[in-house]
Amino acid sequence: MFRNVLIADSGKGHVEEMVRMLRDIPTVRQARFNLLHVVPEQVGESFTEHSQKAAGIAAEAVLRLGLDPGEVNTIIRQGDTKQTVLKVADELNSDLIVMGSRGMNRLQAILSNSASQYVFQLSTRPMLLVRDDLYIRHINRVMVTIDGTGVGDNALKLACELVRDIPGGTLTGVHVSRQEITPSRGGKSPAEETVGKAIQRARAFGVELTTVQRSGDVGRMVCAAAEELKADLLVIASQDRRPVVARGLVDIDRLLGSSVSDYIRVHAPAPVLLVREPEGRS
Repeated sequence: MFRNVLIADSGKGHVEEMVRMLRDIPTVRQARFNLLHVVPEQVGESFTEHSQKAAGIAAEAVLRLGLDPGEVNTIIRQGDTKQTVLKVADELNSDLIVMGSRGMNRLQAILSNSASQYVFQLSTRPMLLVRDDLYIRHINRVMVTIDGTGVGDNALKLACELVRDIPGGTLTGVHVSRQEITPSRGGKSPAEETVGKAIQRARAFGVELTTVQRSGDVGRMVCAAAEELKADLLVIASQDRRPVVARGLVDIDRLLGSSVSDYIRVHAPAPVLLVREPEGRS
């Protein structure tokens, strides 16, 4: 499932608690963990001094995570945090990025140059975002969005692999239609057909999928369902992605637009694991 995990640790928030809980899952425990600490560009000639402090911070984080220092790849880099996280993730070919977030809305995130929001928008790799205002006790009740797309199937597969290794873990799929759709002559609506296929796909992975269906605004309905069912982790599929050429630009239209994934990032009552279609696929 996850073989190469990149932890972008600021030393704040609940990222470390989440990593510890992930490591309780047998398949995740076998992954290679990489801990990244970024020294700001502004330190200039004092980089050596700051890098030594950063190494100390990283070493303390490794101890808090309960990891064997000899088995953790600690990386100290100087640069812009958001660009550096993306670059290091590419270098390592990471299959999961874990970052903390202050949960700011789009405009606040842009004005404060939020690293996690930027990475969330641009990364084509799975990313687990852990907001500072969320307290996570365990990972047991997992929820996944169901949309019938290829990337949606990828998210469902990942969620099944997670739950399958959690003793007593449950998986709920949520499908949201933007408006009520009447059943066809065969008796099933498109939403029911999509949900039915997801149930069969989950069973193929050895997981029983419970489903809920809603209609209305997708982001709001997903967050409401996660709140209602007290989800510990929300896995979402998103086809929203800015093109690679936009990595050096501030895409205000996308950042301030009606991105479902960005709404869920800010408002979800649980940590969000975002899955996107990798670059190069149609």
